[in-house]
Amino acid sequence: MATDATQTEPPAAYTELLDEITRYNAVESATEVLSWDQQVIMPEGGTPARSTQLSTLSSISHELLVDGDVGKQLEALDDASLTPEQQAVVREVRRKYVRAARVPRDLIEEVSTATTEALGAWESAREHDDFAEFAPHLERLVELKRQYAAHIDPDADPYAVLFAEYEPCLSLEKATAILDELRETLVPLIEEIRASDADLATDAFEGTFDTDTQESFSREVLELLGYDFDRGRLDTSTHPFTSGNQFDARITTRFDEHDPLGALTSTIHEFGHASYTLGLPDDDFGTPLGNHRDLSVHESQSRLWENHVGRSAAFWELLLPKLQEAFPQTSNLSPREAYEAANQVHDENLIRVEADELTYHLHIIIRFTIERELINGDLAVDDVPDRWNRLYEEYLGLTPPSDALGCLQDIHWSHGNFGYFPTYSLGSVLAAQLHAAADREIDDLDATIRDGDFEPLGEWLRTNIHQHGRRYETDALVEHATGEPLGADAFTEYVTDKYSALYNL
Repeated sequence: MATDATQTEPPAAYTELLDEITRYNAVESATEVLSWDQQVIMPEGGTPARSTQLSTLSSISHELLVDGDVGKQLEALDDASLTPEQQAVVREVRRKYVRAARVPRDLIEEVSTATTEALGAWESAREHDDFAEFAPHLERLVELKRQYAAHIDPDADPYAVLFAEYEPCLSLEKATAILDELRETLVPLIEEIRASDADLATDAFEGTFDTDTQESFSREVLELLGYDFDRGRLDTSTHPFTSGNQFDARITTRFDEHDPLGALTSTIHEFGHASYTLGLPDDDFGTPLGNHRDLSVHESQSRLWENHVGRSAAFWELLLPKLQEAFPQTSNLSPREAYEAANQVHDENLIRVEADELTYHLHIIIRFTIERELINGDLAVDDVPDRWNRLYEEYLGLTPPSDALGCLQDIHWSHGNFGYFPTYSLGSVLAAQLHAAADREIDDLDATIRDGDFEPLGEWLRTNIHQHGRRYETDALVEHATGEPLGADAFTEYVTDKYSALYNL
């Protein structure tokens, strides 16, 4: 949202601040490209060089933010007359500056080196099903992140400090309350579903599905949804993710010949992330107004497209003929059967990214519990596999047969991203709230999806979420879009209604 040219010229300190933060964000953007390369196409032997490169860039970005003139410029703007957009820029830069200024540069470099080395160790440990191979790296990262949190606020809950890295506008207390509400709703709902005698088409996608054809079909679905391949690309990676900015937003996914729905839903999920990134204003690239509003909002975009669109009955009426053309073995499948298969609640799914829409959040709560215990010193790294397995038995009635299918399945801890996991469930909660608001405002939203017209929904999201960048803090942005602050009511109503109807509860 660029500043109106007819407005009074901003103070010199603001213009200088904008220049500094644009340079800082350019280095951060370059770091992200190197990280994408490491996860997608870098040769296996490239880790030592990449470790040095990323550590150096991390040091440079820290210097640009902390050792330059940003602090003086922020001080000069304390009492300046600024537009609401300019005030938002100063607020966001100040938040980042205050945190960064409290952390020594050598610790920043050490964290960057540790995460680069941990990524390769995690990939190898996962491949070899050997948690002990990853454990020393995890222990090092836990200790480094405790130090990091202590520098920022030595008197605060260290996990709350780390959570604020990903969701600075919502308190950990609010996040915990929402997760508690989800657990209270979902555990009995899942138990009812498992006890029901509904005969869903759970075997609709059994068999073998060529992965090259899956990739071609994923590209077709992305084009159908409106993904701009002039500003993006689709690749494969160990763990699906999206990376980039409004000029270059790249998607990765993964394919399993026995699970075509997994690749489809993860591709649609990543499209949601990319659509948000590509919807940010071009003119504000490199500034907070051209950056996304934290991870809960980002995740709301991916979960909205994955679940409220990609798992809807209307979408399967549209998609099934295209799927049958790609995979003739599904020629006898009906849209209703495909819809049921896409929404079945699994009894034995151990993998978070392959989980159904309901049990997914129990996977999140388990990770939230473990990483909070790790950071707060209540759990030793060596005890993580046992704690993980016991929580899976308690929440899901499942015991992972291996660490590769258990505590080694996610990439996040190898990045040192403690505090990240809660944003997935917060994003799902927000997705339901946004979808409910869009459904009220778009005339027959289901019909537009059934007709393959995704522009009304895309435009609603661009208008209400994407174009604002970080102008608003999270609750204000949600209230601007939906009329009320973030809450779990829309989500609990949505899943209760949907799955009660699906399973005849």
